[in-house]
Amino acid sequence: MINTTWLRTFCTLVEVGHFTRTAERLHMTQSGVSQHISKLESQLDIALLIRQGKQFSLTHAGKTLYKEASGILLKLSNLEQQLSHDSAFEGKARLMSPGSVGLKLYPKLLSLQQQHPKLIIDYRFAPNPDIEQALVNHEIDIGFMTTISASETISCQVIATEALMLVTPASVETPSWETLIQLGFIDHPDGAHHASMLLSANYPNFQHSNDFEQKGFSNQIALILEPVGRGLGFTVLPAHAVAAYQKPQLIKSHYLPTPVSETLYLATKHDHVLPNRMQTVIDEVKRWL
Repeated sequence: MINTTWLRTFCTLVEVGHFTRTAERLHMTQSGVSQHISKLESQLDIALLIRQGKQFSLTHAGKTLYKEASGILLKLSNLEQQLSHDSAFEGKARLMSPGSVGLKLYPKLLSLQQQHPKLIIDYRFAPNPDIEQALVNHEIDIGFMTTISASETISCQVIATEALMLVTPASVETPSWETLIQLGFIDHPDGAHHASMLLSANYPNFQHSNDFEQKGFSNQIALILEPVGRGLGFTVLPAHAVAAYQKPQLIKSHYLPTPVSETLYLATKHDHVLPNRMQTVIDEVKRWL
């Protein structure tokens, strides 16, 4: 491999045309410039300069080397600038989260993008296993998960907690066990898990979400409360999903005697160095949550 430091000195000498001025430009001594040229000629085993006192001219090999090397050094310089320009507000920010927290974060991240138009928000809603797989495949930079990853390649740290809410039609004042049995359950991808967490802590009779007749199912986070608002059943959801519902007058959120919260984890890949823009996103998310 050609030593790029010696090569840079050689190209500068050709452009400046004088050893002393080359040394001044590169903040070297004149003897240091001469040594670089001599070492380059020795490495290539060919003469590059025809020395004539304090003057010099290029050999055929010297001309060829300068022609090719100047373009290479320019590309290397551009590459260094690109790599060193790691802006906190530019580039694509790729992240995934469950739907509930996504309903809160996505609009706020779009507001952040409006403030910094070169920051491109790429946000996907997905369940925990899909988030984990996307991290492993380097398809996203960060994920927000409600369970700790079992993968040794993924690091999870607590970033927030989110309260679980029992949600019924607005007509229900007191959600007794009998009332819930009569209403029936509106299920969703995390329905059994959320119901088990909240209802087992507050209803001695609870064993499983199958205790209730299933009155509906939706895998679209924004639509899960639609059948609840129409009086078709009850469900259990994280607070962010409840707060995002566009018809709050049709539902009632109940604060049960024993509050239960779901932990939210920031998930990253162990071997993935996050660009500065992702640290911006993480800092903002922590502030919002």
